[in-house]
Amino acid sequence: MYTPIFLSTENQLNKVLRKQKKYNHRLSILFVSLWDKESMNLIEGLKRRIATDSMYNKEQSKDLYISNSFVMPHSFVIFKTFKIPALVNLFKDSMRCEDYLPKIYEELGL
Repeated sequence: MYTPIFLSTENQLNKVLRKQKKYNHRLSILFVSLWDKESMNLIEGLKRRIATDSMYNKEQSKDLYISNSFVMPHSFVIFKTFKIPALVNLFKDSMRCEDYLPKIYEELGL
């Protein structure tokens, strides 16, 4: 289960990335566009799942940072994402970018 956290500035994303680098924990970032139908469906699905899931526990959920392409275009360049939506997972020593939509839905549990 993921808790969506919407990033509104590049500075917020940079702080999150510095924190990940310092503590080497897993980090997930969902790159979306407000004009993309599939991106909006993903966001609505996440919100709906949190609202309707009686088993939702914020302490046990993982943070999912959501980056909007219009507000933060530079963040897309950092991770070399060319398709939207794209889910980037940063691990201790590696990075994985997933842009295949069914795989993103599976990863997010939707």
